[in-house]
Amino acid sequence: MTRIPPHERPEIERPDDVDDKAVLSVFRVPKELAGMRADVFLSTQLRNTSRTRAKIIVRAAARFLDGSRIKPNTRLAPEQYIALWRPAWDETEIPFDIPILFQDEHLLVIDKPAGLPVHPSARYYRNTVIKKLGERFPSEHLVLGHRLDRDTSGVLVLARTIEADRLLKKQFRNVLGVEKSYQAITWNTPPYPQQRIELPLERNPESRLRCTMRVAAPGTGLKAATRIGIIKRYRRGDRRYSLVRCDLETGRQHQIRVHLASLGCPVVGDKIYGPSEELHARSSDGTLTDDDRLQLELPRHALHAWRMAFMHPMTDDRLVFEAPLPEDMQAFVRGLEVDDTL
Repeated sequence: MTRIPPHERPEIERPDDVDDKAVLSVFRVPKELAGMRADVFLSTQLRNTSRTRAKIIVRAAARFLDGSRIKPNTRLAPEQYIALWRPAWDETEIPFDIPILFQDEHLLVIDKPAGLPVHPSARYYRNTVIKKLGERFPSEHLVLGHRLDRDTSGVLVLARTIEADRLLKKQFRNVLGVEKSYQAITWNTPPYPQQRIELPLERNPESRLRCTMRVAAPGTGLKAATRIGIIKRYRRGDRRYSLVRCDLETGRQHQIRVHLASLGCPVVGDKIYGPSEELHARSSDGTLTDDDRLQLELPRHALHAWRMAFMHPMTDDRLVFEAPLPEDMQAFVRGLEVDDTL
């Protein structure tokens, strides 16, 4: 993905003929994609977007930095920027409560609710962590220290200063001394009470969803390791479930979800690595059926960033934060029977 985050964008003025409410996305053309048509390039960058749809988007929304329009057949130069000024979705304001676990002049640590994206996109603009916190702290430029998926709840760290952001990201990249623990509800039960999964990950080129990962062949892909521990086993009729703790040794995209699915224990409610990735496409289109919802059992994947520990980037104090299991996950396990048969 070559989308440029807001704090790294070059200075861009809104063209006079662009609506004030239009949402801006900026892409940089990498050298290996130079010479590609604009519509083909954007079809590779926008999720679940066909070339036909990308051509429509280019005609309606694509500009160079000087505001001039881009045609679908325009050949792109290396390191060139494309600005997409797309109409904001008709997004209903949703009153999310964002509990603050810690704040000082350098950091803000929150308990992110499930269903709240972390940053604005063409689809989600007002209902995001950055926008909601921006309303609470209007004079600040908050920067995400790391990411959580929209449906993942739990501990999320943001920097309030440039220096704290730089040092925090450096610490998280190095991993050493950073502890990230999650809790998940899985279909089925992992084979051992405690185990370590070390399986490399890579993007799945066979999936039509660009965000999908898979286990890579030995000796290839990105190193990924997760420690899994069973907290409690459950059952409902003939079906088994588990509440598990997952400690990250690395931080790859969708790492926990892929590793648990590799054990035959996908996360309850997972629309990509659960029953079928087609559930993700139908959810995005708003066309989930009643049978789909019965299969998923929860409207979101049951994954929660429960605990995080790291060094304060400015004081070097050891910080530890925990976010309690959210009510939707608690309610789900309350509806199950504890399984003591193993």
